[in-house]
Amino acid sequence: MEKSKRMDTRTLTGLALFTALVVVLQLMGAFIKLGPFSISLTAVPIIVGAALYGPAAGAWLGGVFGLVVMFTDTALFMPVSPIGTILTVMLKGICGGFLSGLCYKALAEKNEWIAVLAASIVFPVVNTGLFLVGCRLFFMPLINEWAAAAGFENAGTFMVTGMVGLNFLVELAIDLVLSPVILRLVKLGRKDR
Repeated sequence: MEKSKRMDTRTLTGLALFTALVVVLQLMGAFIKLGPFSISLTAVPIIVGAALYGPAAGAWLGGVFGLVVMFTDTALFMPVSPIGTILTVMLKGICGGFLSGLCYKALAEKNEWIAVLAASIVFPVVNTGLFLVGCRLFFMPLINEWAAAAGFENAGTFMVTGMVGLNFLVELAIDLVLSPVILRLVKLGRKDR
């Protein structure tokens, strides 16, 4: 088999390390709640893994993130729609990792700093955006109840400001602040190859 068609030991080891980091960081993040949902601390290993090993690795790491979320943070939604919960949680992680990797790959040859910055923005935007889409598709009766109980006349406003706004801003800020670290990790990972 060609080297390009198979994963070498270094890649498998790197993906195993990033997989473990995603699991540990998401489990730790499950204890940090801003509003009804926990904060995601997993973006950095997902973005670095996607940058080093490609969009498929980003999708894998995002999928691992989704699996951990399934077991730690879906109690409010699972009784309402198990299929909607699974689709929403898995797709937001997988797509976030994959698109972050694609973004990095598309921009890295032109400017690696911009590629890391863009990938650091893409992950939380896709993760939060697909969560909101999933809420709209599968959970609107529940969201309407929550909005009314919280005193919001509009469920859409409640979704953005009451449910995910602060989480999104904190996650985005963490990713942007850590962008220089992400860039260094990517460069160190490239030197090892």
